[in-house]
Amino acid sequence: MEHLRPILLSILLFHILLGENNALSPDGAALLIFKTAILGSDGILLQWKQEDADPCGWKGVKCDAHTKRVIYLSLPQHKLSGSISPEIGKLNHLKVLALHNNNLFGTIPSELANCTELRAIYLQGNYLSGSIPSDFGDLPNLEFLDVSSNSLSGSIPSSLGKLSKLSILNVSTNFLSGQIPPNIKFTENSFVGNRGLCGTPITVTCKDEHGGASLGSQPNIDADNINGKKKSGTRLLISALATVGALLLVALMCFWGCFLYKKFGKNDTRNLAMDVIGGSLSGASIVMFHGDLPYSSKDIIKKLENLGEEHIIGSGGFGKVYKLAMDDGSVFALKRIMKTNEGLDRFFERELEILGSIKHRYLVNLRGYCNSPSSKLLIYDYLPGGSLDEALHEYMLSGRATEKSDVYSFGVLVLEILSGKRPTDASFIEKGLNIVGWLNFLVAENRPREIVDQHCEGIQTESLDTLLLISIQCVSSSPEDRPTMHRVVQILEAEINTPCPSDFYDSSSD
Repeated sequence: MEHLRPILLSILLFHILLGENNALSPDGAALLIFKTAILGSDGILLQWKQEDADPCGWKGVKCDAHTKRVIYLSLPQHKLSGSISPEIGKLNHLKVLALHNNNLFGTIPSELANCTELRAIYLQGNYLSGSIPSDFGDLPNLEFLDVSSNSLSGSIPSSLGKLSKLSILNVSTNFLSGQIPPNIKFTENSFVGNRGLCGTPITVTCKDEHGGASLGSQPNIDADNINGKKKSGTRLLISALATVGALLLVALMCFWGCFLYKKFGKNDTRNLAMDVIGGSLSGASIVMFHGDLPYSSKDIIKKLENLGEEHIIGSGGFGKVYKLAMDDGSVFALKRIMKTNEGLDRFFERELEILGSIKHRYLVNLRGYCNSPSSKLLIYDYLPGGSLDEALHEYMLSGRATEKSDVYSFGVLVLEILSGKRPTDASFIEKGLNIVGWLNFLVAENRPREIVDQHCEGIQTESLDTLLLISIQCVSSSPEDRPTMHRVVQILEAEINTPCPSDFYDSSSD
């Protein structure tokens, strides 16, 4: 045995050296840690294995042919759900990072600034939160930065203005706020959809702490303009006098019109008010929710009798909205809904009770309603910010609120019904997910039925599978893969037995 000992030691040493040669490279080890932070996908990461010598053959990964260092990590539209591991900062030869159009959440790791060879970062179309790392200003080779359509907040770091090679910047449709740094020279399209931003690129004047315009956002006034104004002073004076004369004439006409209206038009206003309350409030009743409307029915009805056209603050598909001011200074919004079918009153009142029981910081509080003979009057908290469609218009222009996003929202609603849980239920948050992220994880594991509430009984298996299929399609991370609502209704009517066909949507139409 003694003479075999050197041979055995040689064999052992050979295997140790062989094992060291087959060990995964540092870049591969960093990517495996990145993989562990991804809780769900379409299966693209299944090929990433510890046994490989390097990650150069992995899907979504590209290496330099000579150094075997990772230079591209491209995994867009693969239903990745999870967070971005800080270990990605160890890929210090990375040139392109493309993780857009997935379900990634959490913050953007500042460690990415260690990848000083980065030329492009594409993180748009996820659920990333937190701020844009100021360390991105230390990426001297960065040419493309797109973090649009996320949930990022805070200000835009001025350090991005140091990036001399940056040719494309897109931070649109987030929740960013503050002044756009003057050293960042990009057009309005780079910033739209952030209602808290201000500055020259989006022509929104910034306010200082006292509510006035800040110096940094004021347009520059050069000496030539000042001299020009002095030279044209005479002409401006003449124009001003003419304008004042015209305004006095208009004011006189308005005064005369108001006089005639008060003298002869008072009955018309009264008729409008009576029309709002259905001609008489003798059969009206006030239903209040939460017990937090500190007025009697008599007080509210008395105010309703004085409503007129001058109190209208908006109108929609179901009727007009009036401003209702009480004697103590409190203001409410009164929405009038015309009655169309007396037989639906009981169901309508039940729905109102459900809505009235909901209190959420993102929902307008429904305080109660008045059941008058010809219409129902819903009493909401008054929001002074104007009509919601004005705020939504900005999102329509930016592309954030679309038909496909409506379909996505419907898919989330179906998931809420199936699971019996809110989208941000504690059971999801513990896993670092929301309801969509959990669904994607279960789908990747081929066990989507586990999302269904265990107490959900009496539903046919075929109907359950149909609802699951609809929800999966509707919340697809790729908008083009989502069905239209027309198609969704067709599937529901064809596959699910319901005694209540829709009165509002004709599935046979477009």
